[in-house]
Amino acid sequence: MHPKPSVALLQLNDVRLSLGSVCKGSQAPKSFKLCISPAERLAILGPSGAGKTTLLRLMALDASPIKGEVLFKGRAQQSWPTAELSRHRAVMPQSCQVAFGLEVKLVIALGRVARRSDPFVSDIVFDAARLARADHLLSRRCDTLSGGEYARVHLARVFAQLWDTRDGLILVDEPLAALDLGLQDIILQALDRFATERQHAIIAVLHDVNHALRAFDRLLLVKEGQLYADVASQSQAIPLFESLYGLSLECLRTADHALVVSPRSSRRGVA
Repeated sequence: MHPKPSVALLQLNDVRLSLGSVCKGSQAPKSFKLCISPAERLAILGPSGAGKTTLLRLMALDASPIKGEVLFKGRAQQSWPTAELSRHRAVMPQSCQVAFGLEVKLVIALGRVARRSDPFVSDIVFDAARLARADHLLSRRCDTLSGGEYARVHLARVFAQLWDTRDGLILVDEPLAALDLGLQDIILQALDRFATERQHAIIAVLHDVNHALRAFDRLLLVKEGQLYADVASQSQAIPLFESLYGLSLECLRTADHALVVSPRSSRRGVA
């Protein structure tokens, strides 16, 4: 886990989400506060349609709350020019669309466009691609890539964007969804190493609670358009998972003391 410096990187003060029909009936969305420090790792979890991506967009300063304020490095959303903001925070959305014919190296280089002078861009693009296990794709066109390859290219773009920045913010929406089991672990380690070296905070929307427990410090649980809980990534989160997903869970500890959970099986043994 990572230490929490006292200076806030991102603050959400008395924020209320705008989630349309996610909040049911007369249930008014509740205001909440969050404070994220440099180098923290936060995972956003919840059922499909609960509002996870909406919360991520709010924290990325890509959307405005219907109430309250979002401060990034002590500054309000409207005080950040787009080019300046892009040098301090990088976003990997759930669906990344680019012109189909673009070469991979050009897509990764898009992370650098906010810099007026960038003499080392070629080296940074290559190093970012290598870190994301996408360096063998640099000469390929985007319309020839698989879903997993495409995801790695856009993760490389995020790396390139914040390569020479410190105390930045990385926001990723389901970054592991299109990756096989081996690549999931490799990419999580690469993301952690990249952020640790630069003291970047990471906020990720995830569906796999075990990835969240293993690689993140805090868990933001979202349910029906509300922030349901803000809890440490420890065993105390298990009862909250059960309530959040309506499941009975069982858990165990691995040899390295990591917590692993799975739905409790209803199957009975066969004689």
